[in-house]
Amino acid sequence: MKARISRRGIIAMALLAATPAFAQTYPDRPIRLVVPYTAGGPLDVAARAVADGARTALGTIIIDNKAGAGGNIGADIVAKAPADGYTLLLGAVATHAINPSLYPKMPYDAIKDFAPITLIANVPNVLVLNERFAADNKIATVADFVNYAKRHPDKLAYASGGNGSAGHLAGEMLKERTGISAVHGPYKGASPAQLGLLSGDVQFMFDNLASAAPRIKEGKVKALAITTLDTAPAFPDIPTLSASGMAELKDFEISTWFGLFAPAATPKPILSKLHQDFVAA
Repeated sequence: MKARISRRGIIAMALLAATPAFAQTYPDRPIRLVVPYTAGGPLDVAARAVADGARTALGTIIIDNKAGAGGNIGADIVAKAPADGYTLLLGAVATHAINPSLYPKMPYDAIKDFAPITLIANVPNVLVLNERFAADNKIATVADFVNYAKRHPDKLAYASGGNGSAGHLAGEMLKERTGISAVHGPYKGASPAQLGLLSGDVQFMFDNLASAAPRIKEGKVKALAITTLDTAPAFPDIPTLSASGMAELKDFEISTWFGLFAPAATPKPILSKLHQDFVAA
């Protein structure tokens, strides 16, 4: 009896046979790296840094900012892109861990639709205040800030890079833990949120430390506390929220991670090359 092979089986075997040769010539055209947030924010800065480092091995890497829906729009573009290694995503804790719990309907499956390549960064957030607001109200510590907020209910607003971002959740956690009230102002990315803080449209935000660092050093914002359990080596004088002396903030911990992803069906040899080259970068 002759074995019968379906048309689908023939196609699958052809693809498997072609994969090694394809991987050897990859890449032979520019790679598109989708950043699901606006230009100038921490994810965008990280994407450009790793792209610069990987260009020697991978050639041209084009950064494509596709902001909106808390990062879901950009992530969905990559989830539905051809799985050929030429469309990648720099995702984050929001796109792959937070949003699936916040949005009633997701356009993609954060686990099934992506193949992870490598972790890029794990960065704490920092509670920062508008500098003039802090100076005018003599706010120097977390306790000062919480006491002010309790004396002025519904007078505060805080910015974030969007609904579901780590900055948004940190703000809500602070409110829940301390009992203060503040209105959330979601912006289309971290960079617009920072401008809102600097202009005084909002009084505080939980910013990504890497992104906030220049403004902290220049004295343009007042940094009160780091959101991780350990202090940041670059800013040893900024205490953690957990060590602020307030019992309700003990063990307060939130950080932001960035990770590189490809569409789920991307061939393993290409994923291995991307992993190797981006880790080296």
